[in-house]
Amino acid sequence: MTHPLLDLPPLTAARFAAIERRVAALLETRQDVVIMQGEALLPLEGCIRGGARRGSTALNIVTGPYGRTFGDWLRDCGAEVVDLAVPFHTAVTAEQVRAALAARPETGFVSLVHAEAATGNTNPVAEIGEAVRAHGALLMVDAVASVAAEPLRVDAWGVDLCVIGAQKAMGGPAGVSAVSVSDRAWERMAANAGAPRRSYLSLLDWKERWIDTGRRALPHAPAQLEMLALEACLDRIEAEGPRAVRERHASAAAAVRAGAVALGGGLAPFVREAAEAAPVATTLRAPEGVDAGELVASALASDPSLPLVAGGGSLAKELVRVNHHGADATRGTVRSSLAALGAALAAQGRAVDVEGALRAADGCW
Repeated sequence: MTHPLLDLPPLTAARFAAIERRVAALLETRQDVVIMQGEALLPLEGCIRGGARRGSTALNIVTGPYGRTFGDWLRDCGAEVVDLAVPFHTAVTAEQVRAALAARPETGFVSLVHAEAATGNTNPVAEIGEAVRAHGALLMVDAVASVAAEPLRVDAWGVDLCVIGAQKAMGGPAGVSAVSVSDRAWERMAANAGAPRRSYLSLLDWKERWIDTGRRALPHAPAQLEMLALEACLDRIEAEGPRAVRERHASAAAAVRAGAVALGGGLAPFVREAAEAAPVATTLRAPEGVDAGELVASALASDPSLPLVAGGGSLAKELVRVNHHGADATRGTVRSSLAALGAALAAQGRAVDVEGALRAADGCW
């Protein structure tokens, strides 16, 4: 018996390349785009190990947990790492980046997360890209949580390495990712004796065996289901319109923020300035004396499908995250999430205004 997900014809090189071109259009770039056959940590590590040389200096911007991971990889590559860390409830500024680069003129690599879904902040990549390009360093941006949810203009912003994943605002699976690579980045990697070669982490292998040969023969069998899912994500985004998708995410973020403030009960936005809040997820500080994990568990008791999670690591007890991305960036999901949080707070004896929260959220659409 045939099965639509099992009995599939091979994915051709031409179709693979066509999907890459559509990803490039989404990123607003003419750079080379390579779709990687794994979760976004694969190209992120590949970018760092290819772009950072032993003995070089790297500026690692830390606005959440992924920035810490990048710093570990950079140190493992033998680079001297300068961590520019800011409180997780805010964003880094271009002025802070310029000052850090001026203090270490030899800096040749800068790593940055565009939007931190875990902490709910987003960073001004356009301004930071201008500062990094003026300095002459390579800029790597983790745009996994920002792609499709907010503007992402790789060429205009001077991003040399931009990594995306399908699992957030694109509404797809976590098992496929992509990276755009500038000519400068290719040159730096080719000159780096420590860059991975003949390795699953190697971007240079993709260039030599795929891009430089005219994309006629894939280096290995692609992850077919994930590629088809990525293609379906692009179909959906293009049909709705990238701008409309971004506006939907922005409205969801504004609605959760306004609704949480109106709800009361001690729940408050974790990222203090709305302009620094990511459109893909809103983080809320639990009321004093309330465990965030218990609050989320209570809220999910009536509807386990709601996109509510407690924070991780040191923020596990104090942070509630509303993941309004992809199919969850809707008025209905926002309303249901606020109502569930209100009921959970009321169950703990907190005074809340659920109707007021829903009115405030509705006003943002």
